[in-house]
Amino acid sequence: MNSERCVQTTSGLSFSEPDWVSCTLGVFLCQGCSLIHRSIPHISRLKSIQQDSWETEEVQFITSVGNAVANAKYEQSVPPFYYRPTHSDCRVLREQWVRAKYERQEFMYIEKQEPYSAGYREGFLWKRGRDNGQFLSRRFILSEREGALKYFNKQDAREPKAVMRIETLNATFQPAKIGNPCGLQITYLKDNSTRNIFVYHEDSKEMVDWFNAIRAARFHYHQVAFPGASDTDLIPKLTRSFMKEGYMEKTGPKHTEGFKKRWFTMDDRRLMYFKDPLDAYARGEVFIGSKENSYKVLPGLPPSTQGYHWQHGITIVTPDRKFLFACETEAEQKDWIAAFQRVVNRPMHPQEYAVEAHFKHKP
Repeated sequence: MNSERCVQTTSGLSFSEPDWVSCTLGVFLCQGCSLIHRSIPHISRLKSIQQDSWETEEVQFITSVGNAVANAKYEQSVPPFYYRPTHSDCRVLREQWVRAKYERQEFMYIEKQEPYSAGYREGFLWKRGRDNGQFLSRRFILSEREGALKYFNKQDAREPKAVMRIETLNATFQPAKIGNPCGLQITYLKDNSTRNIFVYHEDSKEMVDWFNAIRAARFHYHQVAFPGASDTDLIPKLTRSFMKEGYMEKTGPKHTEGFKKRWFTMDDRRLMYFKDPLDAYARGEVFIGSKENSYKVLPGLPPSTQGYHWQHGITIVTPDRKFLFACETEAEQKDWIAAFQRVVNRPMHPQEYAVEAHFKHKP
């Protein structure tokens, strides 16, 4: 049975060749997609392309439908802001895309998109406490009209504990870091510094609806802010995954202090470091500009560097100073250098010069 590559034909979730077929939906599936489809047997019944026997009627049905026809039916009204997961995304995003598409048929009936398209969403999420690390139920309100996501420490509280402007809001699923399959990290800027909150919900649909509601709010904000931009231009601005995260060691601005182990997060041009991966506030942030503006990334550390540190060093040169980091392994060093180099090689946008000008370098 002939089939196209999965990335072109099913949900865009994998780059591997399809090994399975949904006999009830008439679509080809790769191994990864097939595992998700098996969890909705009342919608999708699977057969192996190579190992199962096929009735003539089944072959005729698959031939008459196929992935292109199925996508035209089940994806006819996907909102431009709705996140289309890739093969590398977490299980929750991939599963909820399949369920939204085939089980709930959300992209065939626009009224089913109300939970994330209405411009207003209110509900309770489990939020990690900043000081004690416990997850407690908190009321959240997302309002496009107010341009903010707010949460309240008490159910009857009149004033929010925090107001996060949609303009600087970001959300990314972090199940491994948070320790929950539906774990979502929300970041925002306060006084030009990044703040983190970590939330989850027991219902994966609820959490993905919140994620897409944030994307919808960001989409509509950018439509107003950039009236001439196309949807294709705006979609990459809605939410972003971090370029890289992991542990490195760092020293202070005088390079005479001992090296301390810190958790680093590379969020576009912001390199943030934390004592713990789930800290609400960064201990410091470093702005990384472009090579045209005298930013450089060098392997190794200056010969005069003092103190014990991991053996695989990285030096970031900025117009103000040099930042010294050390990685535990050569592989980590190469990965970090590659991430830094991608940013340095990219010319700065006009708005990034404003960020650079107001950036607070912290030791």
